[in-house]
Amino acid sequence: MSSYIVALVCLGFLILMVAWLPMVLKELPLSLPIVCVAFGFLVFQAPGLQAPDPLQYPVAAERLTELIVIVALMGAGLKLDRPPGWRSWKITWLLLGVTMPLSILAIGVIGWWVLSLPVAAAALLGAALAPTDPVLASDVQVGPPRSGEEDEIRFSLTSEAGLNDGLGFPFTNLAIAMALNSPVPGAWTLEWLAVDVLWKLAAGVGMGWLVGKVLGIAAFRLPNRAKLSRTGDGFVSLGITLIAYGLTELVHGYGFLAVFVAALSLRHEERNHKYHEKLHDFIEQTERLLMMLLLVLFGGAVAHGLLVPLGWIDVLAAVIILFAVRPVAGLVGLSGLSMPFGEKLAIGFFGIRGMGSFYYLAFALNAAHFGVPNQLWALVGFVVLVSIIVHGTTVTPVMRMLDRAREGGRRGPVVGGPVVGGPVVAEPVVECHTLGRSGWTE
Repeated sequence: MSSYIVALVCLGFLILMVAWLPMVLKELPLSLPIVCVAFGFLVFQAPGLQAPDPLQYPVAAERLTELIVIVALMGAGLKLDRPPGWRSWKITWLLLGVTMPLSILAIGVIGWWVLSLPVAAAALLGAALAPTDPVLASDVQVGPPRSGEEDEIRFSLTSEAGLNDGLGFPFTNLAIAMALNSPVPGAWTLEWLAVDVLWKLAAGVGMGWLVGKVLGIAAFRLPNRAKLSRTGDGFVSLGITLIAYGLTELVHGYGFLAVFVAALSLRHEERNHKYHEKLHDFIEQTERLLMMLLLVLFGGAVAHGLLVPLGWIDVLAAVIILFAVRPVAGLVGLSGLSMPFGEKLAIGFFGIRGMGSFYYLAFALNAAHFGVPNQLWALVGFVVLVSIIVHGTTVTPVMRMLDRAREGGRRGPVVGGPVVGGPVVAEPVVECHTLGRSGWTE
């Protein structure tokens, strides 16, 4: 009974921290995830608490990380005021089509050549660490719906995080296929291309669009008395998330991709309706609560030896992945754009790793045998930990500096200008230099 009561007290403090800490930390070069991990590290030093080891609880690790990622993907999609388009999302497509594959390839080579991992395990490392994270990247994402906070850095990182968590699945499934069959291409390769690439991607986009379209009609197009938006209930966004994810998984599509596309489709039905703010606010609060819970557990796992298998070569590889692979791949992907070098570097540098990487790793290890699960968890855990600390302490001052540079006219055209392909929204664009998540305003 006493441990149960202590758990209730800790949960109560955790919930209070969800609301209070973002306000306290808003002017500091410190992020909420850093505090959560530190809190978990300290709490799980207490005797009698069982270690939250993902290797001991593999199914729980997969399901909890799965839930927080789909919640975060819905929040990311609801934030975006800019409708999808080839020209208006040009930076996003370059990050997905150039930067992400380069990152997967480079990380895979590091895993195989530098760390001497089996080929399948190296491929899994690349697939898990290449996608950026929609959960921990909130400080470099756009503001709430209709807020106008969509400069190119924030917009590109938000839209990239929304899509690449779904696009990382084919590469994760490729690693699983290698582990189950052979690293050498064979008959399984055609099945992977047909099912894991073509069908599941198409099903994810199609089901996400359909769910968002149908529920958008229910929310905004039905007769006034029957409109879902009249309820004013923000928890509807959680229902949309689960429906889009579940239905897509039932037809063997990529549910992550479907959730983000469903959010975009829902916004498209009535882009400027104030109900989107209610939906976003609820899903954001849910995301923050889940994030804090999982990061506390992550801190506990670190306290109980998650990173013990690391050697100096693993640490070196993790540093190269974070501070060389992603920034360089980002600069290569954006090399043809006429935008300030500092903004390109910021987009490359803030490729934050987090819950998505944990999910892909847990999912793959539950599906196949890779031979080195301890080393993979230690590597991914260390990369995420360093990302939380470094990106969490630098995001506020760096984004503040870039905002001031933009305000002073030292950057290219504002959102929607000719740098990225002309106008991007039908309604007037409102310039806003407020970094809502970090709390500073001009």
